[in-house]
Amino acid sequence: MPRTLVFFHAHPDDEALLTSGTMARAAAEGQRVVLITATSGEAGLAAHELQERGLAEIREEELVRSARMLGVQRLELLHYADSGLHGDRVPTDGTTTLCQAPVDEVATAVAKILDQEQADVLVTYDAAGGYGHPDHVRVHECGIEAAHAAGTPNVFAVTAPREPFAIGVQLADRLLPLPDEFDVEQFETAFTPRRDITHRVNVRRYLDFKRAALGAHASQASGADVRTLSALLKLPRPVFSLLLGTEFYQRLS
Repeated sequence: MPRTLVFFHAHPDDEALLTSGTMARAAAEGQRVVLITATSGEAGLAAHELQERGLAEIREEELVRSARMLGVQRLELLHYADSGLHGDRVPTDGTTTLCQAPVDEVATAVAKILDQEQADVLVTYDAAGGYGHPDHVRVHECGIEAAHAAGTPNVFAVTAPREPFAIGVQLADRLLPLPDEFDVEQFETAFTPRRDITHRVNVRRYLDFKRAALGAHASQASGADVRTLSALLKLPRPVFSLLLGTEFYQRLS
């Protein structure tokens, strides 16, 4: 029987980085895929000229293109402001950041969509918010409350095995000049211990969709500094497949 899968993300490009293979696979297999994005990602890193043009609008347009490539049948933006990397950003236009918004307010908006869709599955973030971004943590909190309110029967956290990230960051810290603000220790508690991961989704057949979705978020590959997204897009196909061919989830209900 076809199911409805709702993916709840914090910023444009999170869906491409974390769940795009699963989304493309679900759509190809005849499932209904719904994407909720909480913020417009206006605090994202991008070239100065894009910031001047209005990054929120640019990133929303990129999100629409990514969603179309992945077979998303309904896209909802909650239009909260990006809270910034440390959760303390104060927007100059008076808008409310996701971290400033009450959990029950955000959860009610998400629960309404879950009810409308009679969702079978909600995908949110793990309790650590992945690498700890405050907006990711808030999406986890709001997603759990929304699922309870809507009675959504299956809730999963998109995540990754903690151990490889912790080891990789420690090696990078020894070999590379990491930025001063980069907190190596945060990766010791990031994502999910390998033993607690319950589902691994093979998305190797859908990596072209994943690469296309990543490419849709061109603003996040702009600027002089090295970006995660641009680095991933430059990977040779075998390495891309090795690193991104499996997406990881922890069942929360």
